[in-house]
Amino acid sequence: MPFFRVVLRRSAIGLHRRKGRILDALGFRRRADTVHHEITPKVAGMIFKVKELVEVHKVEEKKTRAQVRLERKPDPGYAVLRGTSQG
Repeated sequence: MPFFRVVLRRSAIGLHRRKGRILDALGFRRRADTVHHEITPKVAGMIFKVKELVEVHKVEEKKTRAQVRLERKPDPGYAVLRGTSQG
């Protein structure tokens, strides 16, 4: 079943109160939050109302918060090799 992966990119500070309530209904708490919703006309309409504040992707599976956090974590740029002795 496909899902919308919605990321809040901009804050609703200074916008009409209605847009803030829509973001609350979608489940956002802070900027850069990621939520997943099933693709339905109701959710699509809410996303359309705040389209300038969010980034939307269609994904096949819903990810947990831990999976999203690991996905965002940058590559350290090095690898730690254990068991080799120098000397």
